[in-house]
Amino acid sequence: MTRAELGAGIHAMSHPDPTDHENNDRERSRNNVLFLVAAVLVVIVGIWLVNKMIDLRNMQNCLESGRHNCAPIEMPPR
Repeated sequence: MTRAELGAGIHAMSHPDPTDHENNDRERSRNNVLFLVAAVLVVIVGIWLVNKMIDLRNMQNCLESGRHNCAPIEMPPR
């Protein structure tokens, strides 16, 4: 390798390609959107789980109090 080729290689490394910066921005944006979607899903599942636990606690309290009609039975309309 000649000195000119080495100099060109060093010059190319010191000045990054502007498309790399754009690609990094796109990748960062995509990762942020994916993180946001994952966070929203975790919150939704957490809310559903808490509601289920509340329903089960209420059912258990009803059964422990000795009642027999704790779970509503839905009849189809005639």
